[in-house]
Amino acid sequence: MPASAWAQAAAPLKADTGDTAWVLISSALVLAMLAPGLALFYGGLVRSKNVLGTIMQSFMILAVVSLLWVLFGYSLAFGPDKGGVIGGVDWIGLNGVGAEPHPSYGPTIPHQAFMLFQLMFAAITPALITGAFAERKRFSAMVLFSALWSVLVYVPLAHWIWGGGWLAKMGALDFAGGAVVHISSGAAALVCALVLGHRRGYGTDYMAPHNLPMTLLGTGLLWFGWFGFNGGSALAANGVAVSAIVATHTAAAMAALMWCLVEWLHRGKPTVLGVASGAVAGLATVTPAAGYIGAFPAMVIGFFAGLVCYFAIVWKGRFGYDDSLDVVGIHGVGGILGILATGLFASKAINAGGADGLFYGNPGQFGVQALTAVVTAVFSAVGSYVILKIVDGVTGLRIQPDEEATGLDLSQHNERAYS
Repeated sequence: MPASAWAQAAAPLKADTGDTAWVLISSALVLAMLAPGLALFYGGLVRSKNVLGTIMQSFMILAVVSLLWVLFGYSLAFGPDKGGVIGGVDWIGLNGVGAEPHPSYGPTIPHQAFMLFQLMFAAITPALITGAFAERKRFSAMVLFSALWSVLVYVPLAHWIWGGGWLAKMGALDFAGGAVVHISSGAAALVCALVLGHRRGYGTDYMAPHNLPMTLLGTGLLWFGWFGFNGGSALAANGVAVSAIVATHTAAAMAALMWCLVEWLHRGKPTVLGVASGAVAGLATVTPAAGYIGAFPAMVIGFFAGLVCYFAIVWKGRFGYDDSLDVVGIHGVGGILGILATGLFASKAINAGGADGLFYGNPGQFGVQALTAVVTAVFSAVGSYVILKIVDGVTGLRIQPDEEATGLDLSQHNERAYS
């Protein structure tokens, strides 16, 4: 991801076919993470009466956010900087975003390829939040919340960190979305869980996942697609892309193993759900650092991702909030851990376009990363709360108790997943 914007090239830029192909493939891989990857991952974790409604949320968010991004979201996130806060309106409707490369947003790929890649990030981020309010949010409220959140929260954050905004100018490192994607969605998830309250029957009814093979299939698609999520963020088919993929895979493998071992010791049995959760935690945690670190730091990050995220979910019950599918513990906690780890392990020897972290002689970078984590979490939490109150006034947030007992599939869509 670009750390700053608006550098002027002395010579005309030319798209490279190999780099262009890689970014287009990576865009498709990130799309597969959302639909069907995340849709199946979340769909398997809910009860059978809610599986279609849960899957529907991912697909609808993909459609709505894609259109908003093309119309004006991309311009506001990555358009010419306005005071470090937001992008301009120069590229509304993709005006001026075509086949020519942009000097900051991929000098060897068409500008529109970069836009498409970023579109997939914009779509998957609000979809992650849906796991926090699974099984109880009104469909119309979900659509309106996701649309407003993508414009009012995601777009400014993307500009601040990736589009030449004020955090980018401070030197914040977020290779593929530890703050922009994971901390922001985790903070929003916590607020959603608190505002909507517990599911009907929470703590007494049986609410185990209805289809773990479906969840494991979704996990595999997420792991597969994450190679494009992180590797594609190099914006070229080069050594940084390779290093990012190696770091991604290594961290995911270590986190899956670590989660499995900790759960085995803590609960007496290793579980499929634990391996799936650990893998996703490792993938989320390594995301901000992936393009700046080698394999061994990735292994260390995966180790702590599996350990810390596991206990974040175990301790969820002590705090009393109902984050249905553990978005806070995996993406929020993992994102914070990853952003801070970037400030420790980042190395210019891996990526000359980044910066050295604390362990490579630059303690100031850790401070910048900590500030980035705090700013992202607070901005997303406050913005999410305001948006929820607006949506509640317009449509109401929760389905009725009788609808919740019936399930999202019938109450919201008049369909059954299983006959």
